[in-house]
Parts: sequence; structure tokens; C-alpha cells
Amino acid sequence: MEETSTDPAAQVTVVVATRDRREELVRHLGRHTAPVIVVDNGSTDGSVAAVRAAHPQVRVLALGRNLGAAARTIGVQLADTPYVAFADDDSWWEPGALEHAVSIFSARPRLAVIAGAILVGPEERPDPLNAVLASSPLGTPPDGPGPALLGFVACGAIVRRSAFLAVGGFDDVVRFPGEEERVALDLFDAGWQLCHVPAVRAHHHPSPRRDAPDARRAALTRSAVLTAIMRRPGSVVAAQTVAAVRAGAPGRRGLFRALPDVPAALRRRRGVSPSTEAVLAALASGGEGD
Repeated sequence: MEETSTDPAAQVTVVVATRDRREELVRHLGRHTAPVIVVDNGSTDGSVAAVRAAHPQVRVLALGRNLGAAARTIGVQLADTPYVAFADDDSWWEPGALEHAVSIFSARPRLAVIAGAILVGPEERPDPLNAVLASSPLGTPPDGPGPALLGFVACGAIVRRSAFLAVGGFDDVVRFPGEEERVALDLFDAGWQLCHVPAVRAHHHPSPRRDAPDARRAALTRSAVLTAIMRRPGSVVAAQTVAAVRAGAPGRRGLFRALPDVPAALRRRRGVSPSTEAVLAALASGGEGD
């Protein structure tokens, strides 16, 4: 059940999904200003014990295996606040950001996602994504707090818990990365707003323990193909497949890795509405803004 307190600080929980990044996780958990739930995706580096020792106030759930982004959904299910902020083990929200987000949500019952601005590294460089979100071709709705979106990045997003769970949260088909696309599609299709609010800021100090660029491109291709199978017309699925083949070795690897999960994606297939598909087609022809 969601909290009914009017205190903004009591209305948001931070959910962190992690795997084998003990040092970064322990170092940055102390920066959070709201209650934190850590969901561990089967770490083998002692992350769970380290967090429990260094941050006993943090709720930790050890899954024992890697569920990818679905771990975040489990964290949202455990939260008892109306809003949930996502963070990675190498990111955190600026003091005051979450309280500001709560005030924005409270005044806008149709708002499901706030995509904040992300500052990168000790020098706090604006993430290039910030400019993309700010220039969304969807414009700013009259009742929205900022440019409307059809996508977001999890570590820079705060969600209305009930809306997020109503569309199933991040799933165990796409897993990670690229898990946000299907959730964004379903929220938009259900009539929820997703908006960019640059005054709500997150800090990201990228961990050195990251996938190589080609491996990440392959993983993103896999996610895009599976998401298209679940929600987009056959013509889009075909176009995604052709694009993957033409993208070289990483694209073909991603396509190959998607194959085992195609049956699960087909079982969950439910095309978005014609109106949402029209918006997607317009974005594709005029430049993505999400």
C-alpha cells in the first residue's frame, strides 16, 4: 500500500539494482537522501554483505541470480511510497531533487514519469541526453511540467509507482539494457504523461566496470528487436531486423541473442494503439526526441 503522508521526503523511495560493483555501490549509497532499496542481481563480490555492514538502514534483497532490469521492478513492488526514483550503483539524486519531483507529481495526476537531467563525472558535465530530451519534438503539453517524451533512461527517472506497476514494470524478456522503451510505450499508450524536468537532477559517475561499446550495442539491438516484437507492427519488426543485420557484427550478435527470447516476446505481444503508432511514425520520420 502506498504512503499517504504529505511530507515529500516520505513519499519517495530510491531503488538501486546492482551486480558486482561493491565499491561503487557502498561509496554512493550514503549520498541518497531518501530511503533506499537495493536489489542485488546475484553478485559474487560480496556486495550484499558489504552493504549490510556499511549501510544497515538500507533494505537489501539478494536475488541469487541475475534478472536484469526486472530487479528494479521487484524493488518497486517492495516500496511502499507513491513515487520511486531509480538509481544505478554509480549514480544518485541531487539533494532536494526528489522532494521537487514529488511536488510536481502531486500537482499533475496524469504524470507517470519525470526524466531528469543527468550530470556526469566529478566535473558534472551535462549528459548529451539532456539536450535530446529538452528538444523533444512532442513539445510541452499545457498541463505538463516540461517537454513530453516517449522514452527515458532509468537512472535519470522517477516514476509514479501505481502507473509503473500497472504496465508491468521492466520485464524479464528485454532484461537490460534498453528496458525502458517498452515501459514508455505502454505508459504513453495508456494515456500517461512522461516529461523532462531539467531542474530534477541526478549525478552519474560511470563505473569502470562497464560493457565494451560493441557488447552494449549488441545488447541494445537485442532489446530493440524484442520490444518491437512485443509492441510494434510487423513492418517495424522487419525494419529492426534489417537494421540489425546491416549494423555489422554487433547488430548481428544482438539479433542472434534475441532469438531464444522471441517465443516469450510473442506471448506478450500486444500492439500499441493506432494513435501511439502514428506518433512513433512521426518521430521516426522527423527525428527521435525521446
